[in-house]
Amino acid sequence: MTSQLADQPGAPRSAPERGEGPGAGRALRAEGSPTRAVRVGGIEFGGGFVVIAGPCAVESAEQIELTASAVRAAGAHLLRGGAFKPRTSPYAFQGMGEPGLRLLCEAGRRHGLPVIAEVMEPAQIPLMLERVDVLQVGARNMQNFSLLRALGRMRRPVLLKRGLCATVEEWLLAAEYLLDGGNEQVILCERGIRTFAPEVRNTLDLSAVASAKLRSHLPVVVDPSHATGHRDLVIPMSLAAAACGADGLMLEVHPRPSQALCDGAQALTPVAFEELMRKLRPVLAAVGRELGAAALPTAAAQSG
Repeated sequence: MTSQLADQPGAPRSAPERGEGPGAGRALRAEGSPTRAVRVGGIEFGGGFVVIAGPCAVESAEQIELTASAVRAAGAHLLRGGAFKPRTSPYAFQGMGEPGLRLLCEAGRRHGLPVIAEVMEPAQIPLMLERVDVLQVGARNMQNFSLLRALGRMRRPVLLKRGLCATVEEWLLAAEYLLDGGNEQVILCERGIRTFAPEVRNTLDLSAVASAKLRSHLPVVVDPSHATGHRDLVIPMSLAAAACGADGLMLEVHPRPSQALCDGAQALTPVAFEELMRKLRPVLAAVGRELGAAALPTAAAQSG
């Protein structure tokens, strides 16, 4: 009787085993295979250690110019900055939109830094492709499958943040949507998960970094700014990320954190960022790594 019911049209099917299905396992590491490098200009995610730095949100031409100049001088490889900001409260600063994106890219071009910015919906992709070198999928959109499918058809690097409550397997399966569409330029980003700990904004899960590196060939970077929510914790957790095998960092830096329109409490000052860059080198050397080479101009940066 059970088999007869199962054969009826519309009857529910049993869920496939883990990793089954067309295209499944593209993110998984074959035994002995290296991390697949993702190239942005002369930078290789999965080669040397890469540092992405910049403000949570672009607020003004002066702010992004000061930040770009400071992080470039200290040795950052990419410039980050939000133009479209998904915020928990509808009354919080939502970003400057297209004008902010233009300011970000102009600052990056002036200082020779490729840029990364968050894309929130498929309709924003054409605008982003004109200006941005790496497209970021934020934690809230990790399972926005329409967006992932659209980005999978692009041939531009994508940084995929882990969702607030996502398992490593769910994170890797989200990456599969990108890979299954043909976009093999995928970078994973651990940004902390929601737990019961009130001392930090999120809990930075460095075991997930090690697990993702073991299971996947994709490069993995860490965002200790969002993970901790406190600038005093960003440097120690950055060093821990470097020690555990991460391929890079994504950090918030602001010239005047006390005046930031969002997330000022977790933003490093330029002086603190310079301190972190100095401290990174011996930690990386201890685990047989080194900072990546400086950036080269990219097609997106040149088109502006």
